[in-house]
Amino acid sequence: MDEASGKPVLPRTWRPRAVRLVAYGLGALIVATMVALAVSLPADWRLMDRVLVVGLGLVVAAGLHMLARPRLIATGRKVIVTNGIRTHHLAWPEVLDIRMPVGEPWPSLDLSDGTSLPVMGIQSADGELARRNLAEFRSMLDRGEGEEPEHP
Repeated sequence: MDEASGKPVLPRTWRPRAVRLVAYGLGALIVATMVALAVSLPADWRLMDRVLVVGLGLVVAAGLHMLARPRLIATGRKVIVTNGIRTHHLAWPEVLDIRMPVGEPWPSLDLSDGTSLPVMGIQSADGELARRNLAEFRSMLDRGEGEEPEHP
């Protein structure tokens, strides 16, 4: 956030904190455990068996990465929503509102075509940080950020 004007500096990226810590920490722990297991396996296990044990750990870590990947990015011209696998590029005028009812795990964007889009880049598990991030994005939406030229 720009201290002089109180406006967020664009581009601005929001990511969940708690989910990323757990997913990446657990992923590293699983890969390290599988490497240790592959090294300590009995001598009658072949090299390919050991490689596959480590590979299984890497596959699980890749799945955990998908949980930690979500983000919400606001630029001067568009909003980018990345949820697990899919990324959505939206022009500012397409985004009407962002709302997060009490008890919901993440907010959703109300879009101009009548649909809504979940935004996993802000998660209620982050508590006060999630509320601040939601308020910051909503203030950008209320100001009509899309009407300004993109900042260098």
